[in-house]
Amino acid sequence: MSELNHIGINRRFSECVVHDGKVYISGQVDFNRGRGVVEQTKAVLNAIDSLLIQAGTDKHHILKAEVYLADIGDYADMNKVWEEWVSPTPPARSTLQSALPDPGWLIQISAVASIPEES
Repeated sequence: MSELNHIGINRRFSECVVHDGKVYISGQVDFNRGRGVVEQTKAVLNAIDSLLIQAGTDKHHILKAEVYLADIGDYADMNKVWEEWVSPTPPARSTLQSALPDPGWLIQISAVASIPEES
């Protein structure tokens, strides 16, 4: 049986769960609610980078990402930041407009990544 590794555990959820060579990252948000979508996107992607490193992988191994925007009108601005950050071989991605739990959150991103096999 594969072992589970939980990263960033709190009472409601884990920020990240590692199982069977995969990394499952919960929806990441920027808690600095006063910033615009560009700054929030950068902060969220930095948080994802950090979780991936803790799990033993990086953005080049992301398989799938789900982007939730409070306002789909922010799509172009979010994409500018995403395109600067994402691997040259980008993951599968969905982008949706969604009512986020906090009105100050403009973006939330979750992801699934693989952990590279040791050579």
